[in-house]
Amino acid sequence: MIKVIAVVGPTAVGKSDLAVEMALRLEERTGRRGEVINADSMQLYRGMDIGTAKLPFGERRGVPHHLLDIWDVTEPADAASYQALARERVEDCADRDVLPILVGGSGLYVRSVLDHLEFPGTDPQVRARLEAELAEVGPGVLHARLAEADPAAARAILTGNGRRIVRALEVIELTGRPFTATLPDHTSFYPCTQIGLTAPREELDARIDLRVDRMWEQGLVEEVRGLDGRGLREGRTASRALGYAQALSQLDGELSPEEARAATAQATRRFARRQESWFRRDPRVRWLPYDSPDLVERALHQVDTALSVSRDEPGEALVDIATMVPHNM
Repeated sequence: MIKVIAVVGPTAVGKSDLAVEMALRLEERTGRRGEVINADSMQLYRGMDIGTAKLPFGERRGVPHHLLDIWDVTEPADAASYQALARERVEDCADRDVLPILVGGSGLYVRSVLDHLEFPGTDPQVRARLEAELAEVGPGVLHARLAEADPAAARAILTGNGRRIVRALEVIELTGRPFTATLPDHTSFYPCTQIGLTAPREELDARIDLRVDRMWEQGLVEEVRGLDGRGLREGRTASRALGYAQALSQLDGELSPEEARAATAQATRRFARRQESWFRRDPRVRWLPYDSPDLVERALHQVDTALSVSRDEPGEALVDIATMVPHNM
C-alpha cells in the first residue's frame, strides 16, 4: 500500500494546482482523503508569499496544507529538521487513513522524506573556519577547491552559493568522502508514487517570465520591505531566495525595477534547469506533460496503478514504480 504521493518538477509548471485537484478527487476513487505536505524550502518561511508563489488560502479549496509558514526568515534552512517534521506529518496522515501528497521543487527536501537519507552532522569549529574563509576570499576560491575534491558537487552548486559550498566542504572534511557520496541511491523509505510535471523549455521560460512579472505587480518589493524589518537580511537562506535577493538590491538602489525583474527571471530559469536535472535522475518519477487536457486523470491513474499493484502483489509495488522511464522533452 503506497504511503505517499509526490508531485515534483521545475518551478512554475503547475505542481500546487495539480496537488489540490488530486486531493479533492482521491476520496471518491480510493476512499481515502488527500492532504498536501509542502516540500518547497522557501514556502516554509512566514511572510514569504508572493515571491514563492505560495498558494493563497482560498485557492487551497479546503484541502489541508502542512508545513507552510513555520520558520522565521532569520532561520537558516535545515533539511534534517524538515525531514523530521515532514515524516511526522506523513505518519499522522497514515494514522488518520489520509494519503499525503508531497509537493515541491526542492529536490533534497523531497528525497529527505521519500528515501533512506541520513544527513551528516556538523562541527561548529570547522563551519566557523570555512565561513570566515568565505568572508575573506569569496565563494569563487572555495568553489574551485570543491571542484578538486568533488567535481560532481561543484557542478551542482552555483559558484556564488557560498552557504552550500561551505556545507559541502564541511561534509568532505568531516566524513573524508565526497559530498555527493552522502546521497545514497534512490532507495525508498516509504512506498510511494511520484508524478513529475514537465514542460517544453520555451513554454516553461515564458511561464517563469510571466510569474516574475506578476510577482512585481502583486507587490513583491513591498513584501520584501516588510520582511526586511523582520530580519530578512540576517537570514542566511531566506535573503538569498529567488526574487527576494533581487528585490533587496532594488530597495538598496543597486538595481532598477526592470533590472531586478530581469535578474530574477534569468536566475529562475537557471534554477528550473537544475530542478529538472535533479528529478530526472530519479527513475521512479512518472513524467506527465503539464498541459495535458486530462492531466488530473492521468496522475490519478498512476495512483490507482500503484494501489492495485500493492494490493495484489505487496512485494512488487516499488519495483513497478521504479521501472517507469521518464519521457524525453
